[in-house]
Order: sequence, then structure tokens, then C-alpha cells
Amino acid sequence: MYVVQLLLAAFLTATVHCGKPTLSDPLGLYEEEPFRFGIGKDYVAGTVWPKPQQEARENMYYTLNPDQFTFKLTGKSSDVITEAIKRYQGLTFPEKEAPAPGLSLLSSLEVNVQYDYAPMDLTTDESYTLVVNAPTSSLSANTVWGALRGLETFSQVVYQNESGTYFAQKNKIVDFPRFHHRGFLIDSSRHYIAIDIIFQFIDALAYSKYNVLHWHVVDDPSFPFVSEKFPSLHLTGAWNNKTHIYTPQDIQNVVSYANLRGVRVIPEFDTPGHTQSWYSIPNLLTPCYSGGKPNGNLGPIDPTVESNYAFLEEFFGEVAKVFPDTYLHLGGDEVSFDCWKSNPNIAKWMQDKGMGKNYSMLEQYYEQRLLDIVGSLKKNYVIWQEVIDNQVKVKADTVVNVWKGGWQNEMAKVTALGYRSILSSCWYLNYISYGPDWPNYYKCDPQGFNGTEEQKNLVIGGTACMWGEWVDGTNLIARTWGRGLSVGERLWSSKTTTDINDATKRIWEHRCRYLRRGIQAENVVQSEYCRHEWKNYHNSNN
Repeated sequence: MYVVQLLLAAFLTATVHCGKPTLSDPLGLYEEEPFRFGIGKDYVAGTVWPKPQQEARENMYYTLNPDQFTFKLTGKSSDVITEAIKRYQGLTFPEKEAPAPGLSLLSSLEVNVQYDYAPMDLTTDESYTLVVNAPTSSLSANTVWGALRGLETFSQVVYQNESGTYFAQKNKIVDFPRFHHRGFLIDSSRHYIAIDIIFQFIDALAYSKYNVLHWHVVDDPSFPFVSEKFPSLHLTGAWNNKTHIYTPQDIQNVVSYANLRGVRVIPEFDTPGHTQSWYSIPNLLTPCYSGGKPNGNLGPIDPTVESNYAFLEEFFGEVAKVFPDTYLHLGGDEVSFDCWKSNPNIAKWMQDKGMGKNYSMLEQYYEQRLLDIVGSLKKNYVIWQEVIDNQVKVKADTVVNVWKGGWQNEMAKVTALGYRSILSSCWYLNYISYGPDWPNYYKCDPQGFNGTEEQKNLVIGGTACMWGEWVDGTNLIARTWGRGLSVGERLWSSKTTTDINDATKRIWEHRCRYLRRGIQAENVVQSEYCRHEWKNYHNSNN
């Protein structure tokens, strides 16, 4: 019966769609010319990105009818899963097309979540099992977050041919992430990023199973965060204190939007450096001196002014309430000592404290006070590597974000000290070059350093970065995606998933999905074709 069905389907589909059956494409769903399909005759559609841990495709194809297909929730319910099912109905079937004749109809997906809703954290179970079969497929997961990842996978397994007809291949996928922390940094200080662009960025994260938005909210150029306790910060520090700001309601909207898509929002408020936009707080920043007199310039936060710590306690208390995640990123990088060295009041204070002229000790003093404040707020923290490099005492559960060159030695050092670590060094996507640079990101392994198995297990993942000097709302999405897809797979898939040729075929298809979903992702495979590559452009200009 199966042979008869396959031969009949091949004949009918070849007739309707003008395709030619091949061994890798038994239904003739694609024509042979590589240019039209963008990836070659041996390409098998409906591939999954990031690559699953286990996948067992069978040589059986089904068709789907969008008008009749149903998602059925059979396990624990929550607003996250019910909203996701509504969302993935549209993501899986963006167009209404008739099913192909002669094939079995895949008519439903049963979604079973075993446990009640619980917020995401660094230990969340995101595993799932997806069985693609007709008439009913099944998705099972322990948590709602695993179900979200499985829904994304199902939406990728279902694909359209050139005529728009929907198909899926019989399959069983058992999947889970390699790393718990799969993050991406955006920078809203150097250029303001509108809320709708942040929403779209979060969508793009979810489509590649990222689970953390690292939001570098403020920096030297501007202070868009609206503090209700200290309104002078945004009133004087924002690019525009009416339009280029994030109110508490804006942040709540971003956090809620991200949560529904399985993305945690970890904000970064970097101190004591990168704080020029904080100048409205009296005595916070260090007055710089020349020739024994103030020269009108300001440096990092002044660690010697006791009232500054009272301010920091109030300010971070407000931040901790606005951003509900258990972690804050506290920065701590690139602190210049020049202004501190020029200030005679700081020099005297250091002498009185027995620090002499060791300005690293002054930085340690500040960081220790800040970390104690944040710890008292029941928050954990992520810090850039300099804090550890400068031998600041931190909590045992501190997460260290490594970003400099020579990262292999730094990761070895940090994990040898017993700290969990996140790698960013390989993945500064704000640096661009002509041609495909994504394979370089793809080859970087966060555990690729000399260390014991215990050290490797302290690596909880990575964070790619798109710093904002040269991006704003006009190009943030395109410059990040689809290059950012490569990091998503590296952080999710097995350590042995390293085949660039295989990844090239799958990254092409996944980038095409982004276009279909309205994400204007740049091309990542030379001179190739996506059937939706112009559609969204024209829609956005109508």
C-alpha cells in the first residue's frame, strides 16, 4: 500500500507542480535547477534550526490543510502555551493553500505539557519530543518552555513547495539545549531602539531558540531608562526625554512579550565606568583635575563619596522591581583610572584607607560595595570579566561574562576559580565583513579551552552582541539576522554538530523562514533564492 501511495503521489504532484521526482525528493516537490531552490538538487526541505539532538526521518510524506488543521492542548495549561498555540497557527500556516492530492492528511498536533507553569531560570528544562505522523502528530514536554521549543520545531518541519502546498515528512525528534544560557545583547544607549523593534528582535530570538535578551539599557551616550525615583537621569541623559525613553510600562510590556516567547530579559546597568549620562546625580561622577584644578570633565563614579552608595541602593532597588528576572548584569568593564588618579581628594582618601596608589584596589572597593547592595536585593548578578581579573570578591554563584581576546585562557581561569561563565568573545556581530562570516561564529565552542570536565560544566552558555555604535532601528534586525542564527545553533545543538556544508543548507532555509515571518534578515548564502524574499518588502511599503 505504501509503494502504491508513493507512486501515485509522485505522479500527481509532479503533474500539478511540474516537478521531477528524485531519490532525495521522491514527490517531485522541487524543480531541479539549483538557482530556483537556492541550495541544490540534494536539498531536503523541512529541516530544523537549531539542529535537534536526535532526529529520525522516514521516507513518508504527508500533506496538510491549513483550514482544517488543529492544535490540541492535552496537558497542563497556561497563558504562555495557549498564546503560543494561537501564534504558531499563523507561523506554521501563513497562507491558505489546498492540500496535495494522493497523500495522507496530517490534521492535528497534540501538545502535552506535564508540569504546571514555573518561571524560567538558569536550570529550566526546555526538552521536548516531537513525533510527526498522520493523522495526528504529538508534542510532549515537561515544561511549557520545552513545549514552546517544540512548537517552533513543528513550524519548521511543515514546509511549502514552490506552489505553496504544505508538506511534512514523517519524523521523530528528541531535543534539548546543550547550554541553559543562550543570549543576545542589544544596546539602546548608543542608538535608541523603539519598542516595536525590540519586540521583533525578541521574535527573531525565539525563532532560533535563544532564551535571553541581554538589554544593555544605558551607557555614556544616553540614559533612556525612566527612573521614577531619580527622574533627572532620563530628563537630562536621554537623547530625547519625551520620545527616546523607556517607561516602567514600556519595560513591563517588553518583559511580558519576551516571557510569552520563552525569553528572559536581563538588563545591564554598567558601572562605575560607562556612566557619563548619569551626570545629573550630584557628586556621583568623579571631577577630573589638570594642574591641581578641576578641568570641567567627569570620570567614572567616585567610590570615595559615601552618599553614592545610598543612591545606588535606591536606584538598583528600583531596577530590581522593574526587571523581575533573578539576574542583573552589572557590567564592570573598561574602567579608566586616569580621572581618579588626577583627583587629589581621591588620592587622600586612598592614603587614609591604606591603598596607597593602587587604583585597582579602589575599583575593588567600589565593586564589592555594589555587589553587596545587589545581593541584599535578593538578586544574582552577571559581571564582565574585568571584575574577576581585578580580584574582586564575589558570590559563589556569580556568572562571569568573558568578552576579551584570548578568551580560552580567561575561561580556563574563571572556571578554575569555580565561577560559572558565559562566552561573548567570539560573537561580536557588530563587526561585519564582506561575504559569509557566520561560519566563523559557528566554529566557536564555549567549551573549547584547556580545563577539566568540572570546569567545562561551569560554562552555562554564551551571549552574542550587537553593540549600537553603527546600528539603530533601521538596520538592527538585518545586521543581526541571519548571521545570528549560527550562534543560536552553536549554543543549542550537540557539540558534534559542526558540518558547515549541512549547516549551509539548513541556514538558508531558516533565513527564508525569517523573511516569510516578516523578519528582514540579511542573506547568508551567496546568490540564493527565497520565494518570500520580496513579498515582505513590498508589504512594508504598501
